[in-house]
Amino acid sequence: MSGNHRLKSVPLLKKITKPDRLYRERVYRIVRRIPRGRVMTYGQIAYMLGEGYTPRTVGFVMHGSDDQTPWHRVINSQGRCSTMRIALPSDKQQRMLEHEGVKFDASGRCDLERYIWKARRTATKRKQS
Repeated sequence: MSGNHRLKSVPLLKKITKPDRLYRERVYRIVRRIPRGRVMTYGQIAYMLGEGYTPRTVGFVMHGSDDQTPWHRVINSQGRCSTMRIALPSDKQQRMLEHEGVKFDASGRCDLERYIWKARRTATKRKQS
């Protein structure tokens, strides 16, 4: 290797400088808008929230949702349920979605092109100060 070798820069997620105290409520507000028989992915919600948010943080927030939040309508980007068996039967989320009309194949995937719900991003953006 020569001394002229340069490493390519890798874009990093921008760190949030001010904590968003309303983060959980913003996630729940989006999820409460998902209609029966439709789903969103953790990644979609993170994208709607803006730079610095990740699907993993959305999932973490969803574990603490209340009874008013249809948590079962949020699935992973492969169209599968991903409750990680936390205090639930492993098939509960899928059964709840099937009750709403969402169909799953034998491998436990739903057709995202058919069931994905695309909310408008502007309705959930943080107010800029």
